[in-house]
Amino acid sequence: MAARVPSFAKINLGLHIGHLRDDGFHQLRTVYQTVALHDVIRISVERGSGIEIRGKDPRVPKDSTNTCWKIAERAMAALKAKGRVVIEIEKRLPVQGGLGGASGNAVAALLGLERSLRRQLSVADRLRIAAEVGSDIPLFLVGGTILGVGRGEEVYPLPDLAATPCVIALPEIAVSTPKAFADWDENIAEDGYAGTGEDARPRIAVAKLTASAPSDRMSLFSREISAWLSAAEIKHSRASGVSARLKRGGRAESLLLDLVRTGIENDFEKVVFPEYPELREVKSVLERAGAIYASLSGSGSAIYGLFATREKAAAAAKKLERQGTRAVVTSTLTRRQYWRKLLAFSS
Repeated sequence: MAARVPSFAKINLGLHIGHLRDDGFHQLRTVYQTVALHDVIRISVERGSGIEIRGKDPRVPKDSTNTCWKIAERAMAALKAKGRVVIEIEKRLPVQGGLGGASGNAVAALLGLERSLRRQLSVADRLRIAAEVGSDIPLFLVGGTILGVGRGEEVYPLPDLAATPCVIALPEIAVSTPKAFADWDENIAEDGYAGTGEDARPRIAVAKLTASAPSDRMSLFSREISAWLSAAEIKHSRASGVSARLKRGGRAESLLLDLVRTGIENDFEKVVFPEYPELREVKSVLERAGAIYASLSGSGSAIYGLFATREKAAAAAKKLERQGTRAVVTSTLTRRQYWRKLLAFSS
C-alpha cells in the first residue's frame, strides 16, 4: 500500500541560544509554530530490501544522509518490518530556509511508512526515533504552537495561537546553520571588529558575555514564556495593551499579541543580518507593511510576517515581489488543523 502525506513547515516565534553543550549542540529555547506551506511525501513498501529516495530537486540528498532515510531505517527496525522502502520527495519548501523542511519530511515519511505497513509505533517510540534523527523533528509529531527546549528536541504543546495570516519571504540565499552557530560563538566570545582593511565590520553588539550569561538568557526566555502562559489562563474581560490598540480583544488573537509583547526575538538575526543585510531589509518591508510580528525563521533565510488580515498579508507579499523577493501568503496552523490536514491525504 502506498501513502501520500503532506510535510508542513514551521516558523520560530523567538529563539534564544544558550551555552555549547558537551555533546556539541547548543542549549536552545524557542516557540515553534506550524504553518500551512508544505512538501509532499509519497512512500511505499515493496518486495526486497533497502531504502530508495526519489526526487527532482538536486539539492536533496538521496543517500543515508537524508532525514527520511534515517527515520525509515530506524522505524523499520523498531517495527520489525521487512521490505524495500521507496520514498518520493516533492519539494515545495526551500532547502536551508529555516522552515524545517527536511525535518517535516522525516515525520511525513514516518507516518506514511506506518500507513503503508498498517502498523503503528507507540508515541514514545515515535518521539525517541525523531529525536535521534534531528533536533527539530519531534515538533512535527505535536503540531500547532510548541515549546522547544534542550537542543530543540524536547517539545511541549503550548496553548494554540489562533490561525493567523502569514507572509513567508523566500530570498534566494542558503544560510548554513552550523556557520550561523559558529558565528554566534565567535561573537559572544569577542568584540571589536571582524575582518581586515575595507572588509572590516563591527562585531555584533553581544560583547563579552560573562560565563553565566547564556544560562541567564535561557532563564529570561523561560520567564517570558511563563508570564505569557499565566496570562493565557486569565479570561480577558477587556482588551488591553496591543489588543486594545488593534480594537480586537478576542482571547485567541490576544494570545499572539501578548506573546509579541514579551519582546521575543531570534538570536540568529544578530549574526545572520550583518552577513546578509538584504534579509534585514526584507524584515523591514514586512514591518512597514503592518506585520504584527516579523522575524527570521530559525537561522534563515526565510523571513516571515504575521498579519491581522489576509488582505494585509497579500499586500505585503506584493511589495516584496515587486522588489524581487519571492513571497507566499499562507496561514499558521493550530494543532487540530495540523493533524486534520496531515491525516486527510489519500494514498
